[in-house]
Amino acid sequence: MNVVILAAGQGKRMRSDLPKVLHPLAGKALLAHVIDTARELGAGRICVVYGHGGEQVREALDAPDLTWARQEPQLGTGHAVLQAMPQLPWPSAPTLVLYGDVPLIRASTLRRLIDAAATGSLALLTAYLDQPRGYGRIVRVDGEVKRIVEEKDADDAERAINEINTGILVAPTAALARWLPTLGNRNAQGEYYLTDIVAMAVAEGMPVATAHPDAAWETEGVNSKLQLAALERVHQRNVAERLMEEGVTLADPARIDVRGELLCGRDVAIDVNCVFEGRVEPGRWRVDRRQLRARNCRWRRDAWRVAGSA
Repeated sequence: MNVVILAAGQGKRMRSDLPKVLHPLAGKALLAHVIDTARELGAGRICVVYGHGGEQVREALDAPDLTWARQEPQLGTGHAVLQAMPQLPWPSAPTLVLYGDVPLIRASTLRRLIDAAATGSLALLTAYLDQPRGYGRIVRVDGEVKRIVEEKDADDAERAINEINTGILVAPTAALARWLPTLGNRNAQGEYYLTDIVAMAVAEGMPVATAHPDAAWETEGVNSKLQLAALERVHQRNVAERLMEEGVTLADPARIDVRGELLCGRDVAIDVNCVFEGRVEPGRWRVDRRQLRARNCRWRRDAWRVAGSA
């Protein structure tokens, strides 16, 4: 399987000189979260499409298993994927399209999407929202997906649709090679929309399947510091719930921050306002029958210090 990660956006609303996809969530760049998920899927080729921030993005995250495609200028999502096509050596394999500013997408959700495309169809990850404003809408006829309409191009009836396009999809690579060079940009944005390939698939008689995420936050993107902070809390809540399911006692699940990997032994208790960075294994220390209590501490890579101490 090929994976293309779109990471060329400027992120003006972040109001920062740091490229948007390099902003940290849980101590790791947004784009790094997405790359790690692609690796978890066992992708044969991962191509990152970069633009704003240029070499800063590439230098920060370059690795032997990644290839890179520059999008300059940025002319839309369809144009972005087109830049990646020369980097995809397996036309018979499907291509999964992900986004570098959507960090919390789960591998389990993506496997379900990949399964939906197993018959050679185009598969879209869609979601149902009570407030779908700002998203492209999934247009169905008799239950079958026919096209996607972006909100700025939608009429009133289409805006009333609450099934939205997340942007994440799986497509036959050979079909992408046919479709992408023919995209037009006669729309409100003047861009080459990747979503227009849905109508092309329908015109060819290709089935268009859909899958849905387990939780809406999986497909939420980061366009501002406010959204970044909101997803940080979602991620930390998920970490806290996992720790408690594994037997860790948390004095307050809302007041713990894990910025790396926290591996706890049995009967570990963690007090409020603790920050763990890097790879930490508190179960290595035996304190009061292997019960470790940390208050207002910052842990770093298998060592710790109390906040404010030398």
